[in-house]
Amino acid sequence: MEITLKGDKEFENIPSLKDKALRINLNENIYGTFAEIGAGQETVRHFFRAGGASGTIAKAMSAYDKSFSDAIYGIEDDRRYVTEARLRKMLHHEYRLIEERIGRESNPHRMFFSFANTVATIDFAKKYKGHGWVGIKYQIDPEDKEVNEIILHIRFKENDARLQQETLGILGTNLIYGAFYKYNEPKKLLRYLYDHLDKDQLEIDTINFSGPVFKNVDNRLMSLQLVKNGMTDAVMFAPDGNNVLPARVLYKKNILALRGSFRPVTKVNMDMYQKSLDMFIKENKVDEERTQVIFEITLSNLRAEGEIDEQDFMDRARLLCSLGQTVLISNFQEYYKLVEYFSQYTKNRMGLAMGVNNLVDIFDEKYYRHLSGGILEAFGKLFFKDLRVYLYPMENEDGTITTSDNLKVHPRMKELYKFFKYNGKVVDIADYDPSTLNVFSRKVLKMIAQGEDGWQPMLPEGVSKLIAEQSLFGCETEEIQNK
Repeated sequence: MEITLKGDKEFENIPSLKDKALRINLNENIYGTFAEIGAGQETVRHFFRAGGASGTIAKAMSAYDKSFSDAIYGIEDDRRYVTEARLRKMLHHEYRLIEERIGRESNPHRMFFSFANTVATIDFAKKYKGHGWVGIKYQIDPEDKEVNEIILHIRFKENDARLQQETLGILGTNLIYGAFYKYNEPKKLLRYLYDHLDKDQLEIDTINFSGPVFKNVDNRLMSLQLVKNGMTDAVMFAPDGNNVLPARVLYKKNILALRGSFRPVTKVNMDMYQKSLDMFIKENKVDEERTQVIFEITLSNLRAEGEIDEQDFMDRARLLCSLGQTVLISNFQEYYKLVEYFSQYTKNRMGLAMGVNNLVDIFDEKYYRHLSGGILEAFGKLFFKDLRVYLYPMENEDGTITTSDNLKVHPRMKELYKFFKYNGKVVDIADYDPSTLNVFSRKVLKMIAQGEDGWQPMLPEGVSKLIAEQSLFGCETEEIQNK
């Protein structure tokens, strides 16, 4: 059921921050609490300054001292306070108090909410710029027993704590306003989070919607919007298909990444993954228990005729997650940018598994013309890290096999390639499955689109069945084959 909130006609254009806060304050049905830890009472002050706050704000609080915070919200096992778990405890605790203290019988039309954030702003040494979790738990229908939640993670880009505090206050105001007035247009709600903000102030790298008004929202698609809109460079999905914070998954890990279109994922993709992982975990400095494999898809691989095909994206992500893989969607067309991204979270050894064509592209100068140092600058960023490329061979039309020993790069790049090859930065995957070399995603996709049979054996176990059952990639096969 869609609820029309009072006063909607008064604000038809994108309002100022004051107008947003005032619109909330003047709505006699919206009532809740603010709990902000780490950067001051930056959001609630917009509502106090707008006027009419007494009808909206039940309580505003901070609990900066860890002992006080623990007494209110409980002790964290890892003693970390800027976490999603801490934010959820705050939201749940404060919302429960509203329900306990404000009688529903005498307030039948009140729509309760709790807004919270737990934030660390830039440190004195300015080594870490800061980050935080922000969320709101709220009602749109007073009769709904199940409440709605919007939870997001932010990274600050500014180098001044005061500016970061102001940015947080703006974001919080935008979130509360959007939660009540744009909940039925979640893609617009997402964009409106940046009202009165620039993308060089703030990065939103994770967002999750839940509750009755968001029952039809797919959080993976919402994360795709974050990358598409330039709000973040990359988003990540766990094997269960849910959004996860990249920092949580990648922190201090050995990382093996595979880039591809995965349209759909094939046996050659999985053979490359399994054989490169076997080699990677045998390397020095690689702890198998601290190793994370990432299947990465660049945004350029998600485009069809100039636009991102969201259904196509969903099909790919669903298949990879069904195979137990962690998926990264990124804006990194060049590999060195991907390595730089991983380097934010770990200093441990990394690996890139790729096919021959991908490696040849890496040695193509046209991708680095925007860099003042050209390809040398890019390779300095790519290979100065503790990184190794695991090369999957390619079968040519004449039946010969191309490996790192006989692949052809541009003549000007030949000596540079030799340097990395002979220094062990590029190694061949020797124990590959020869039967998969003639398997190509584009061939499988064409067969599916044309209703041909015979593509099923080219895919990992269970994938063809999933494609047929869920009609992925336009598959209209009625007979399900799982070969």
